[in-house]
Amino acid sequence: MAANPTLKRLLVTGAGGQVGTELAAEAAAAGFAVMAPLRAELDITHENAVAAAIAAAKPDAVINAAAWTAVDRAESEADLARAVNARAPALLGAACERSGIPLLHISTDYVFDGMSERPWREDDPVAPLGVYGASKAEGEAALRAATPRHIILRTAWVFSPHGNNFVRTMLRLAGTRDEIAVVDDQRGAPTSATDIARVLLALAAAAIDARTGDKSPLWGTYHFCNEGVTSWCGFARAIMAGAAARGAPTARIRPIPGADYPTPAKRPAYSALDCTKLRTETGIEPRPWNEALDDTLDRLLKPADGIERTRAENA
Repeated sequence: MAANPTLKRLLVTGAGGQVGTELAAEAAAAGFAVMAPLRAELDITHENAVAAAIAAAKPDAVINAAAWTAVDRAESEADLARAVNARAPALLGAACERSGIPLLHISTDYVFDGMSERPWREDDPVAPLGVYGASKAEGEAALRAATPRHIILRTAWVFSPHGNNFVRTMLRLAGTRDEIAVVDDQRGAPTSATDIARVLLALAAAAIDARTGDKSPLWGTYHFCNEGVTSWCGFARAIMAGAAARGAPTARIRPIPGADYPTPAKRPAYSALDCTKLRTETGIEPRPWNEALDDTLDRLLKPADGIERTRAENA
């Protein structure tokens, strides 16, 4: 079947990750023509590969969902983290600028130090605590320098039915343990990768329409997370409650301070993001995180054979 020339064409990097997987599915359902190469097919840390991919795909916009997200490993593998999180956005931004197309890029709450008593705003100063956050902050700055036609979407505490994330970890552990110790003094807003993908697609559609104007008010940095704030412990208890309601294995959740669970990289104590700018300028309204969690648990644990798959993974 011939390609529909009227479809808006998207190139999505990081298609194997949580957000990338959801982007590819949601974009196709929304009527975009999607090109979503895996890491083995496109190395975004190499300038020639990036240029060739954009020339071949001829996209109307690029969404960079690729990232080095191994927070603790970044402390010992800083060069690799910076290659993906800092150098690649600069290369993608420069290639998009040459082609006159917008680039949408995902960033993180880890650019902040977590020492706040209110949700973080876009114009708050960045002060990352570790290599991962520093590499993401460097990538933001590099992208801003590379092209004015960019949208940076910071998000936090991402979960989905795919890959390595807190929800899947808790469900796996519940199949093998009676009790799970979870940190209770780090707070944030759990955020669905599906919801992130839908926000990015809405922004991409607007960006494609605005792409001829490098002074468009659309360009810039936005925050998005699901509504509501909880601790990792509170999140874990909600996961267990949802698992119990669906007949899946559960475990008791025991709260502990972060000091009792030391990690190579320091985590922000408060990661909630202020989404006022996104609401005001786009009309996008984040839904509650527990509602988004229910949808993810439905996908992981329903129908009945979904429970059996989860039990098999736990074995």
